[in-house]
Amino acid sequence: MKMRSIGFLSILCNLLLGSMLFSCNIKSSAMQSKTASEILGNPEYQAISFGGYRKESREFQPTLDQLKEDLRILQAMGINMVRTYNVQLPHASNVVKAIAELQKEDPSFEMYVMLGAWIDCEGAWTSSPNHEKEDYASNKVEIERAVELTRAYPDIIKIIAVGNEAMVHWAASYFVKPGVILGWVTYLQSLKANGNLPEGLWITSSDNFASWGGGGSEYHNEDLVQLAKAVDYVSMHTYPFHDTHYNPSFWNIEKVKTYKDTSDVNSLLMKSAVNYSKMQYKQVSDYLKSIGVNKPIHIGETGWASKSDGFYGPDGSKAADELKQSLYYKGMREWTDAEGISCFYFEAFDEPWKSSANPNDSENHFGLFTRDGKAKYTLWPLVDSGVFEGLSRDGKPITKSYNGESELLNKDVHLPVLK
Repeated sequence: MKMRSIGFLSILCNLLLGSMLFSCNIKSSAMQSKTASEILGNPEYQAISFGGYRKESREFQPTLDQLKEDLRILQAMGINMVRTYNVQLPHASNVVKAIAELQKEDPSFEMYVMLGAWIDCEGAWTSSPNHEKEDYASNKVEIERAVELTRAYPDIIKIIAVGNEAMVHWAASYFVKPGVILGWVTYLQSLKANGNLPEGLWITSSDNFASWGGGGSEYHNEDLVQLAKAVDYVSMHTYPFHDTHYNPSFWNIEKVKTYKDTSDVNSLLMKSAVNYSKMQYKQVSDYLKSIGVNKPIHIGETGWASKSDGFYGPDGSKAADELKQSLYYKGMREWTDAEGISCFYFEAFDEPWKSSANPNDSENHFGLFTRDGKAKYTLWPLVDSGVFEGLSRDGKPITKSYNGESELLNKDVHLPVLK
């Protein structure tokens, strides 16, 4: 009886194991068959911009183990898609490799990539950039790197974005005309049509709302019309945070003068910020309709910095703090989820290389986590719920910023000057 019981238990265990493996294989197969059209706009697939840099220079590339650490953290908070920005440096290819390794360790680990290919004009980052021409040699190498990586990992890379803020005129060091982006988008679409890239891959360019026709007439031209027709969807950026300094009409509003409670004022201000993004989204949508283009529009970038000693700090618009960041994040997620809009929130972790000379520059503080893995106010409820239990960044467990003390946080929350 004992031997027969062991045999029965063995059969039962094998059946259960087989069932588990079958379930995992189904999930893995389902994951592999997902296309960009199934992912984008689906609130079950939350997206974020991701740079895993820990130090003040990108010469120090994060290791595969560090990237895997970060990706586990992001999945724990409900992120299933990350955005990268170039393939010139090892970061993006290592992110993809890290995802592949995590999926081998755990077939249920589901994460996709929007792969950025950086585009420059001729003479970019010099004292005399030529915006009439592109740096064709460098751009071609960059595009081919993106193609090669996508072919190698078609189950992970679901989008290629040609350029990042590469057409907006305030990107004075490197911007190009829409015709340049159009040329590379057309090239990638031809590869897809010929079977040399996955059929379900989507091609776009990720740029400021103005560059997609939502701004002034200086951006409206035939090449932009043709580009809008060539991409699979429009990836637009919206940053009310920056406009608290550059275009603050929505920020210093008369209504807030009637509010005496700080929380009420901040709530009202951040609702206004979300509405500002909605307005820019509508401006792009209206422009596309005016040229007869019916394409999905998703948000390739938006975010809110938690610290600034410049335009957005206590001596400026007073926009930068963790409370306002949290209110903006929640407002944007609620709106985009309800409307079927993907939002690649900027960004996952603070990246200190962005303004290495000034640690308190706002560019270093757009992350929802600090560089050492402290969860900012937005994520305090997730820390409380235990979703980060057992996870760490560089050996440090995920804890709350300000030691979780609201009183300390509120000391850094300032109201804007009301005009």
